[in-house]
Amino acid sequence: MKIALNATCMNDRPSGAKQRFLGLYGSLIQELPNTEFVIFEPRDCAVSNWFSSHENITSRSTPLPSTGRLGKFRAGLGYWQKAFEEESFDIYEAMNLPLVRPPNGPSLLTIHDVRGLYENNLSSIRPLFKAVLLQSIKRADRIITVSETMRLEILSFYSETPVSVVFNGINTEEFTNISQSACDKFLKKYYLPRNFVLSVGHLESRKNYTQLIEAMSMLKFKGLNCPLVIVGNDSGEGSSIKEKISQLNMSKDVTLLTGLSDDEVKCAYSSCSLFVFPSTYEGFGIPILEAMAFKKPIALSSLPVFREITEDQAIYFPPNDIEGMAYAIESALTSEELREKIIKYGCKRIQDFSFQTLAKEMVNIYRDLI
Repeated sequence: MKIALNATCMNDRPSGAKQRFLGLYGSLIQELPNTEFVIFEPRDCAVSNWFSSHENITSRSTPLPSTGRLGKFRAGLGYWQKAFEEESFDIYEAMNLPLVRPPNGPSLLTIHDVRGLYENNLSSIRPLFKAVLLQSIKRADRIITVSETMRLEILSFYSETPVSVVFNGINTEEFTNISQSACDKFLKKYYLPRNFVLSVGHLESRKNYTQLIEAMSMLKFKGLNCPLVIVGNDSGEGSSIKEKISQLNMSKDVTLLTGLSDDEVKCAYSSCSLFVFPSTYEGFGIPILEAMAFKKPIALSSLPVFREITEDQAIYFPPNDIEGMAYAIESALTSEELREKIIKYGCKRIQDFSFQTLAKEMVNIYRDLI
């Protein structure tokens, strides 16, 4: 069997999509040693090097950049037709829109979320995004998505194409090799206290950090002093977050950390007292799994997908209710019984997200298509 993976959207920038690709397809390639996997790479990232230890991997260089929808579209004009004329595949799998499919064989399309329909700064191109999304869904033989919540959302646009759920996953072994000395160095390097609230995710509006900062300011006013640490690279919202910190006089209480190494991010998880995820929209929520792996209590916005991941066993708050957010954080910080209950649940639930288990689900999907 020969499977093509269109990974032209991948690059070295940290992201949930990259983490999924590395973990899931690393396990899948190992699960199918007699299958040839052909990775189509962007011009700016040698994706196949991520799997250099596997012998059943080959790569195809493309002229497509890893970012920029318009640039990818232009660079792909003529390329894919020629590529598909030169080589055929038993299954072709794409990781990004629009779906360009070969003339023969089934095509899979992975959709992580459809936030392009909701982001405020994209209002002028939302109709185009929706048209591309709908056309791609129609052209696929099967859609893969990351949660039941997303499956239902995709089916609301077009119900004819089958949609399968394969969760995002986590390698829990990677979260057991962080030493206390490494964490001590991390805290010293960034002048962090021993106890703090942590939130992880790129600095963008849907992560809802400004309202989280307001909630922490409210708790400070009540006398509950617990610093907030936000870990994430700037994706356009950094200046607004800094402005909110200044407005609320929270510069000594909120720390923004960008450009951290993977080990430093793990040290942040390991050292925090509570993980908070206040997003207003997500297709999944990998940081929830990471917090579970580090045996941390979690407080989450009440998004359906967060309730799905945690099976209603966490602390929740309406994402636009600052008082509710503050109350949830306070409860998670002060109730030892509640904290222990959430941690115990997380230790059990995290086992459902192993990449080995998820890879077997992908194998079954491949077999259904051939």
